[in-house]
Amino acid sequence: MIRMPRVVVWAALLLGWEVFARLTADGFVIAAPTEIAQYVWRNTGLLWRATGVTGWVALQGFVWGNLAGVMLALAAVLIPRAERGLLTLALLAFCLPLVATGPILRVLYGPGQGPQVTLAALSVVYTTFLSVLVGLRAVPQSWLDLARSYGRGPVTLLALVRLPAALPYLVAGLQIAAPAAFLGAMVGEFTGAERGLGVLTVRALRGLDLPATWAVALLAAALSMAAFAGIGALGRRLSLAPPEILLAAPDDARGRAGASIQGIAAVAVALAVWQGAMDAFDLPRFFARRPGDVWDYLVTAPEAGAHRANLLAALGETLTVALPGYGAGLLLGAGLAALLTLAPPLAALVLPVSVALRSIPIIATAPLIVWALGRGAAGSITVVAVMIFFPTLVACLHGLARAPRPLMDLFDSYDAGPLRRLWGVQLPAMLPAFFASARMAVPAAILAVTTAEWLATGRGIGALMATVASTSDYAMLWSAIAVIGLAALATHAGVAALERAVLRRTSPEQLAG
Repeated sequence: MIRMPRVVVWAALLLGWEVFARLTADGFVIAAPTEIAQYVWRNTGLLWRATGVTGWVALQGFVWGNLAGVMLALAAVLIPRAERGLLTLALLAFCLPLVATGPILRVLYGPGQGPQVTLAALSVVYTTFLSVLVGLRAVPQSWLDLARSYGRGPVTLLALVRLPAALPYLVAGLQIAAPAAFLGAMVGEFTGAERGLGVLTVRALRGLDLPATWAVALLAAALSMAAFAGIGALGRRLSLAPPEILLAAPDDARGRAGASIQGIAAVAVALAVWQGAMDAFDLPRFFARRPGDVWDYLVTAPEAGAHRANLLAALGETLTVALPGYGAGLLLGAGLAALLTLAPPLAALVLPVSVALRSIPIIATAPLIVWALGRGAAGSITVVAVMIFFPTLVACLHGLARAPRPLMDLFDSYDAGPLRRLWGVQLPAMLPAFFASARMAVPAAILAVTTAEWLATGRGIGALMATVASTSDYAMLWSAIAVIGLAALATHAGVAALERAVLRRTSPEQLAG
């Protein structure tokens, strides 16, 4: 079979892109490569300066967010009783809708890069927290028992046993965090910054400048892909080897009642932090509503029934597209990871495209996808699926690669084929990473659907928050934030319950403290 040179393949792809863009020009969705190149040539200096601003903001958020995520994971392992509270606070912080968070942070920080750095950090802290937490627990119970038999304490176990086992998971988390930090920085610029790629995106969207929109989106994707590849190369350079067979007895002594009590306590802590932060900074009640204000607005006020009806109707619209997109993204990511395991040569083609799709800022992709597929459910579902597909793919690929070598050799000794090895060894090894990605996808799905509603569809709770923010109806705005947080916690709890039931059978070491 004759293999075509790579240059010829890329030239053919660009030519096909150019022809397709010209044929569909009336649809106002795809810009031709020649139009994008012309924009870049005319605005090279502007793009260079904007890239420097956004890149510096993203780097700061990447560092601070990942440090926070690692510290939270270490605290959760050292203080197991604090895990649920830490997880709840991290989840709620990550689920704060951008349409509400951006303006609030801009008011709190005022001029400067504070909101952009904060959003970039919030975009990565939760995913890194979960990735590292899974890694810290991916330790054979026999290793822990051996270390304890020599009188080693929790800190020594953490430093000598758990941390080395967590390094591959940390690399996976950092790879996911790199595009997320860049996205967070650009979204922060979307809320009122003066410079950066996010500002250029806003101008392009408002001016219906399709070549500019594509140019900025592709530039952001290229930078994110470079960061993703660099972190992966560093992980390979360190030769991070997975541990051998992971065997441990399940440790699930808390039971449903204990988990429920801890969940209620975590919500109570979150409410206390909300109230305490508002009071500590002495923020005016007109703008910064407290939990009691939300309760009054939704429960005890004379018009509370109408308020609840409006809010729940908008939430229902959002969930009807968020949940299908969530499931589609998870299944697509896990299925493609399994396919790439069976056919490794495809990875060279699929992974760059997957990274590019995830790296393009959602504030640019959401309007384009909705314009292409319409303002109905299909467009929003696709936005959500694209948003969570890439982290799921990356996590599942790492999980599949951590299949225990002795078990793989055992299957090979019986001449088991690739499908049998996949089903019997690799998929069970992938499950912890899959469920970690499923938990990470909960806030990502909320981010995607509310952004699509805000920028493109004009429906659902995202559009509601945009409307009430513009009319200074802060009671409804904070009520919407609270309802979204509760919906995220409920979904996360459901995924965690399913995870515990499955891992109790397949990977009990993940349940061991």
